Amino acid sequence: MVTSKRIALFGGTFDPVHIGHTMVASAAAEHIGADKVIFVPARRSPLKDSLPGASDIDRFNMISLAIDDDKNFEVSDCELKREYPSYTIDTIRHFRSELSGEVSIYWLIGADGIGELSRWYKVEELIDECSLSVMYRAGFEKPDFEKFLPLWGRRRIEKLRENIIPTPLVDISSTQVRQRLAAGLGVAQVLNPQVLRYIQEKNLYR
Repeated sequence: MVTSKRIALFGGTFDPVHIGHTMVASAAAEHIGADKVIFVPARRSPLKDSLPGASDIDRFNMISLAIDDDKNFEVSDCELKREYPSYTIDTIRHFRSELSGEVSIYWLIGADGIGELSRWYKVEELIDECSLSVMYRAGFEKPDFEKFLPLWGRRRIEKLRENIIPTPLVDISSTQVRQRLAAGLGVAQVLNPQVLRYIQEKNLYR
């Protein structure tokens, strides 16, 4: 009997990656029974005008350091090597072609990004081709997809609801980390020690 593997892809700018990212990734992996979580840093979000504060290679290196001790975590540079703009559906298809055997692919997204889902490139095909998994903070209300019913239909809405993932409440963002670094404030509690050392050595976000 062939057992389907479950791979979770976690995309974002990770500028910089912090403990909140790794904590929610671990929780999501446990919830869906993922064999592996692959962090996929983006060159730049197609929905944002601003560029990341750190270079592609620095963000890739920081993720590598942050996940070094977890054998179930990997990082991919597939979006960093792709011509801009890079879309999630292209990344899903890239991994579909790269991974052998029966594989179920989950794309992790934070609940705060739901409002922009309707603007995602080929979002209907994305919902069909992977399990778009929305992570929401424990203690908060579950995401509501009902407003998208006229756009995507009942079948896709039900699929989204099936893949809602509760994650730990981590009150930190990359924006806050950058602001604290720029102000010379401490961030040791929210960054992997190797990541913090890398930022200091490279003088990033100053």
